[in-house]
Amino acid sequence: MEEKLELIVIFSTALAVALSGAMMPGPLLTVTIGETVKKGQKAALLLIVGHSILELLLVIGFSFGLSALLNNPSIIRAIGILGGSFLLWMGYGMVVDTYRGRVSLTLEAGQDKARLGPVAQGIATSVSNPYWTLWWATIGAKLVLDSLKHGWPGLTSFYLGHILGDFFWYGAVAYIIVTGKRFVTDRIYRGTLFVCGLFLVALAATFIFNLPFF
Repeated sequence: MEEKLELIVIFSTALAVALSGAMMPGPLLTVTIGETVKKGQKAALLLIVGHSILELLLVIGFSFGLSALLNNPSIIRAIGILGGSFLLWMGYGMVVDTYRGRVSLTLEAGQDKARLGPVAQGIATSVSNPYWTLWWATIGAKLVLDSLKHGWPGLTSFYLGHILGDFFWYGAVAYIIVTGKRFVTDRIYRGTLFVCGLFLVALAATFIFNLPFF
């Protein structure tokens, strides 16, 4: 029973962190909006399939490469401090930007990338985003390390929570565009981001001070 609760916490944490990152405007959001406007909701979902495939390969690679690091406290602490610092910066920025009204959900199509299929485009857009690389090198590495403490069930819970956060948000954006309904106002969007930012700040504290979160 306790193990199941821990897996639920891992899943929920990964989902919340993924939503926090996905909701911030970036290249993948721009491409998703553009492809949805031109090709419909299916294209947007295929973009996230490509994004998810890339992250699955990354998580598997991390699991084999990082599992050996579980016995090295110095490396774990360094990853925790680095990831926590980046998480704190990201969370603080989200709180300040939303409080001051600096972010908004503007549904505008972006410029075309190279003529790739939506799955390949999802992969290319993710790889070309330095923010995505930095996220996985710090926050992602720490979360994978923590998940590995619970073996493959923990890693699976983390990955499923992470990709469901992406599918939920980008799927919602695509649905809003396709149906022409503006269910998500700027006020709701900013309020959600503000709460996510506070969550990231709290999670950063557990990383930096080596506190158990799951």
